[in-house]
Amino acid sequence: MSALLTPPPVGPILRRSQPGQKRWTRKQFQYLGDLGLFEGCRAMLIRGEIWEEGPMDPPHATGVSNVLAYLFPLFPADPHVRVQMPLDCGADTEPHPYFAVVPGRRSDYSAAHPARAELVIEVADSSLQFDLTTKAELYATARFPEYWVLDVIGRELHVLRDPGPLAAGGTAYRDAQVIDATGSVTPLAAPTATARIADLLP
Repeated sequence: MSALLTPPPVGPILRRSQPGQKRWTRKQFQYLGDLGLFEGCRAMLIRGEIWEEGPMDPPHATGVSNVLAYLFPLFPADPHVRVQMPLDCGADTEPHPYFAVVPGRRSDYSAAHPARAELVIEVADSSLQFDLTTKAELYATARFPEYWVLDVIGRELHVLRDPGPLAAGGTAYRDAQVIDATGSVTPLAAPTATARIADLLP
């Protein structure tokens, strides 16, 4: 385990397995988790690489709490909110976003993780670039219609919509907005539920 997720002396909030290590499938990743190898870690699988999220500071935690308070009343049952739980994004990718609004009831996923989401939200500080590039591409490729990244340092919300192919190749969100703390946002999945960005930020 230590060889798999060895942190650098000073590293970002996201760390990955060392270059040259084996690339993992979701099935193998889940098996390692069943063995308890990730106990005490916040591990996720991104394109065959195992990544570990670092500790969460108080502003980050407050942002997570604020988004949670906004989402839960909106999506109590069907669709419903999953918090830091896996999404099935292919054979070699299993991210654990802070929030995913998924169709159906909780009991629908007792045998498999959801592969669909109506809204995915990450709360970011030092992971912002990763969330806006690698994760955005993953979520767009999975055809999740809306993806938010709450930037607790820059005090703004990135709203990404309309996933689809790009003329230059690849898949991305073709509608990207950045809303500062004075603005507001309305999720596509709840068109009457406007939130002030200031209320989501710490």
